Amino acid sequence: MSFPQFAFNNIRRNGRAYIAFFLSSVFMVMIFFAYAVFIYHPYVTELPMGDTTATGMQIASIIVYVFAFFFVMYSISAFLKSRNKEFGILTILGAEPAQIRKLVILENMLIGCLSIIAGICGGMLLSKLFLMLTTRFIGMDDLPFYFPVKAILITIGAFLLLFFCISLFTLVFIGNKRTLELLTGTNKPKKEPKASWFFSLLGFALLTVGFVAIRSELNGGTIMLAAVTGIAGTYFFYSQLSVLIIRLLKRNRKTVWHGTRLLWISEMSYKMKDNARMLFMVTVVIAIASMSAVVILSLDQENQEQFTNNDFPVKYNVYTPSDQMDMSYIDSTLEAAGLNYQQVYLEYFWSDADQSAVSVMPLSHYNRFNVILGKKTFQLDSDSVLFVDSRNEKDQDQIDRNRFRNYAEGDTLTLNLEAGPMQARVTAKDVEKRFATLIYSTAVVVLPDEKFEEITQQIQGNRLSGKVLYQIPAWGHAVPDRHSSEAMVSDQLLSSADTIRSDNVSSDENYSGFLTTRYGDFERYRQGTALFTFLGIFIGLIFSISSASFLYFRLHTDLEADGKMVHSLSKMGLSFQEMKRSSTVQIAILFFLPIGVAIIETLVVVKPFLTEFGITNYTMPVLTVFGAFVLAQTFYFIIIRSRYIASLRKMMV
Repeated sequence: MSFPQFAFNNIRRNGRAYIAFFLSSVFMVMIFFAYAVFIYHPYVTELPMGDTTATGMQIASIIVYVFAFFFVMYSISAFLKSRNKEFGILTILGAEPAQIRKLVILENMLIGCLSIIAGICGGMLLSKLFLMLTTRFIGMDDLPFYFPVKAILITIGAFLLLFFCISLFTLVFIGNKRTLELLTGTNKPKKEPKASWFFSLLGFALLTVGFVAIRSELNGGTIMLAAVTGIAGTYFFYSQLSVLIIRLLKRNRKTVWHGTRLLWISEMSYKMKDNARMLFMVTVVIAIASMSAVVILSLDQENQEQFTNNDFPVKYNVYTPSDQMDMSYIDSTLEAAGLNYQQVYLEYFWSDADQSAVSVMPLSHYNRFNVILGKKTFQLDSDSVLFVDSRNEKDQDQIDRNRFRNYAEGDTLTLNLEAGPMQARVTAKDVEKRFATLIYSTAVVVLPDEKFEEITQQIQGNRLSGKVLYQIPAWGHAVPDRHSSEAMVSDQLLSSADTIRSDNVSSDENYSGFLTTRYGDFERYRQGTALFTFLGIFIGLIFSISSASFLYFRLHTDLEADGKMVHSLSKMGLSFQEMKRSSTVQIAILFFLPIGVAIIETLVVVKPFLTEFGITNYTMPVLTVFGAFVLAQTFYFIIIRSRYIASLRKMMV
């Protein structure tokens, strides 16, 4: 038998141990290859969003590759640790340390080559589907299939280098141990796990500091502080604090010395200490994936809410209003599409009232706005004003920045104008939150038309602004698809934006105005979030599968020691049901404790971040992301638990 054949037979004999690692590696290679197929597609640069999508996939490929490096390194080190006894027997039979190292390198490279071949083959079979999903999900034209020579060569070169470097690096895990140490393997008796009160309290303090930092004003320093203390605190939670909690729990004999509790609680103190690094890595991986997914889905949900809350699908923003505004192109385009519409023009300027920022507009424009929306109209005397509260509670920063002051009917309001202060009495009040997004104002002061005209004669023209708003009842508020009337008309108007702008040239040709549409804004934002969502789905799948693989490695590594313990306990009367119950609790803790900790950390982190974006409703994204991770983890738990218990059952008397 040649040396390569011996290495191949070793892999085949240890197939049960290698299968999770092999499948995870294949999946990583396949995702990396699929990204490369898109990145190097010859027609990708010709598509709108093509360059942006390719850049996003390059970043995602780097994330996958870096994660694959640490995943493969951890997996191989776990396998080598469990094979110490095997290496000891080979040493007795005459194998030299150099031959054992050569054997390890050959095995790793064989697995790596098989993973690369299987990953590329799987990627080739699914590449057309991947290209179609990418373009449809992001909203681009379909890309034709091509034979990705460059993607194949880059994938082969990158992962061959990865497996070879890790094979060399992992030789340090073998070292020059004595034969007796190798033969002992994992059978050496373990000392009772001990936890340091100092490091336990330090871990709790670090988590507290991270919580306080993320809840304070967000900036680069507080975010970095929260990240460092949160990650370090999580490690000490698993390596010290959890062990300390179990030791304190074991002192309560009334609770612990009951049924199989004593068995699994005693075992968990060892497993928590032994698996601290693995649980820490799984928690960090799941937490990062969850945080990213919740933020992206929340931004997408906010985009949809902004669309449905927008009553004006077409809007022309005027920098310098004039009497010669020409909206005939927009009007004719809507009429050609058979659409009924209503138009309203809002003219306004910014000022301050008693040191609070306000917008000022004429009564006729405000009444026309209310008529279109089915609201009541107002009348004003020459010395009175209407105060409109337009605060959006979701944007507290804007409220604070504008120093909002609320006025009651009968209050005197002082407007600070260029010609001097003007006092007026507030005779009416209204609430219109749409102005928070339409004219970016938290308060509006409505003046009689004559008074507004008199003031605008005295202020500089560039301080005046205007918006032409179109309400189109047929389009409603539901998010349309790409082939709907709103999407096609919106694309037509946006493609002719320069024509509309040239029809409305002001004294300053560079700042005459610009056209926006509800669907155009929505689609542009949706494509950005869709790209991150699409990339995040595959990275999340890699993280999820890898976390299950980490747990599988550890359970397989401990299987021999656990089997001997179960064998001894079964001689003393331990039944299969008791073993099954105890093992299920232990495996469940290892699988779902990281999920629970990651959920808590995600909820702590995402709330202040989303609040910065003015997003307060993120219940559905949170439930969607956590539900997906819990469902996936439950699936892995059921499969691995059944295999693990079946293996232990064979070792019982």
